Amino acid sequence: MKKILVLNGANLNLLGVREKGIYGSETYEELCAYLGETAQSLNLEVEIKQSNSEGQLVSWIQEACGNKDGIVINPGAYTHYSAAILDALKAVQLPAIEVHISNIHQREEFRRHCVTTAGCIGQICGLGTKGYGLALEYLAKL
Repeated sequence: MKKILVLNGANLNLLGVREKGIYGSETYEELCAYLGETAQSLNLEVEIKQSNSEGQLVSWIQEACGNKDGIVINPGAYTHYSAAILDALKAVQLPAIEVHISNIHQREEFRRHCVTTAGCIGQICGLGTKGYGLALEYLAKL
């Protein structure tokens, strides 16, 4: 059974509360339940973590090396400037897919520049939380 780490960055714990017009009304707990159900249907083991701390996300990425088969990551705002997360993703050499709930390319100009994506095999954005499920499907088939 493949083991996938799902990481969520800053403010994703506020899903269902923050900017519902952009992120929808689904709560973080509902997202986690969806990920668990999706993983089970794909015969994957998922570990889901969220932190508002860039350093904690880097540590979890490093800990995945040798322990996980892939990473699904929504770095949140760290996407746009975190060389530390990018370097960690490159260092562990695990297939990673970056997910964004909103279509970041239709939002503010600064959100269109993605630093962390260069450490990923792909990016899914604008499909709501279903993008996470698509990322798990892809990693299951790798």
